[in-house]
Amino acid sequence: MEYAYVTLIAAAALWGAAAGVLVPRPAYRMSVEPEEAWRNACPAGHPLTGPAQGWLGTARCASCAVSPVPAVSAPVPAATPGPGAPDAPDADAPGGTDRPDGTAVRAPAVYRNSVVVPAVTALACAALAAAVGSRPELAVWLLLAPFAVLLALVDRHVHRLPDQLTLPLAVAAAVLLGGAALLPGAGGSWPTALLGGPVLGAAYLVLFLVNPNGMGFGDVKLALSLGVALGWYGWEVLFVGAFAGFLLGAVYGLGLVVLRGAGRGTAIPFGPFMISGALLGLLLGALAV
Repeated sequence: MEYAYVTLIAAAALWGAAAGVLVPRPAYRMSVEPEEAWRNACPAGHPLTGPAQGWLGTARCASCAVSPVPAVSAPVPAATPGPGAPDAPDADAPGGTDRPDGTAVRAPAVYRNSVVVPAVTALACAALAAAVGSRPELAVWLLLAPFAVLLALVDRHVHRLPDQLTLPLAVAAAVLLGGAALLPGAGGSWPTALLGGPVLGAAYLVLFLVNPNGMGFGDVKLALSLGVALGWYGWEVLFVGAFAGFLLGAVYGLGLVVLRGAGRGTAIPFGPFMISGALLGLLLGALAV
């Protein structure tokens, strides 16, 4: 039994690492302002091609991966990209590449292959496997985890939670947990999960209406899917997961004030803290079953 348990955790970690390798590319493509089209070219202008119309693949395109990176990147005149055009470079990002016309540009920080994202995804999946064990809802958490990491990355870079991810994620969580509830050994309640989404979403909606400047409407939509997931293990877990998100966000905001002198008006992406708090809630809920 112990060997099977360790194998399950290792398999979950491998799944998380493999899925995490594919997360930075869609994160790069989705890291745009709401009125802009998804990116379909790299910062150097190479079209992003591959499976699923270029959405699947490593962060950097094949052309950039083999191109030499210039030691010093020349400044690029600011311009507003049109639909389908490569986005303006991020001057704070390390490294760079060359446009087809020879101009050197810096690549956005999200446009690079990194071990951090696969490592974080693998760690989250391994922790879920260790807490949940072989119960059927583990498959649901492992399927949803890479999308949660993707949402956190996009929100971190552009303070945006795309509707194309948040709303389908809530539906997927409800449907998949409904399937898990039909299997023997399930450790949660599907009716409570279905109620948890609207309840947590309504709570965030009230906070948004009270202080629209302190919370985005994307956070309200994300709360729907997180409420479904947390509600699976009961109302106490839903409260703990939601509170943990606020606590983590408050600690981060306080750290910005102390270390960087940030003011009350400094905007921070709240999605990553909501997701981290939900993960903590799921781990505690799974261990308590």
